[in-house]
Amino acid sequence: MKHLYSFISILFPLLSAFVLMSFMLDASITSTIKFDSIPSKFQTKTEHYSYLKNGLKVPFPTVKSVQNQLNISKQTSVKVENEKLLTDVSIYPNPITDKINLTYNVKKNTNVSIKIMDVLGNDVLTLMAQRVEAGEQKNSFQLSNRLSPGFYFVRIIVGTEPFIKRISVL
Repeated sequence: MKHLYSFISILFPLLSAFVLMSFMLDASITSTIKFDSIPSKFQTKTEHYSYLKNGLKVPFPTVKSVQNQLNISKQTSVKVENEKLLTDVSIYPNPITDKINLTYNVKKNTNVSIKIMDVLGNDVLTLMAQRVEAGEQKNSFQLSNRLSPGFYFVRIIVGTEPFIKRISVL
């Protein structure tokens, strides 16, 4: 009995929805009123009516079309600088024994961070984190007894622009 009651409670809203849908719009009729004495530069009136299944006539409001009300100005070209801040990166020697040399060019004055990461991406050593002037930069760092032999990554971040290169330590 409980199953029958739950089935009827689900079926009743569906049936009532179908009954309400039967009163939906059946047809739409458009009529245009034109007068021969009105010059063509004046708009003619268009009336829209819709008839429901039960015979009621429902008028729809007249909607005026919008034609080119937006003034679109000429497009101006915007120059987007897509130049990289960091160029000409060189890390040597590779493999490394006790000293690492880095040379790179920076396009403008900005913050530079140079870190060494392990293969999992964890920071192992921070070599430099400071603001540098624009131009060619040359840095040398002593690594003797600071890193165990293996593979690492050197990450140079100039501004928000990262550069990553793999190195090996003997």
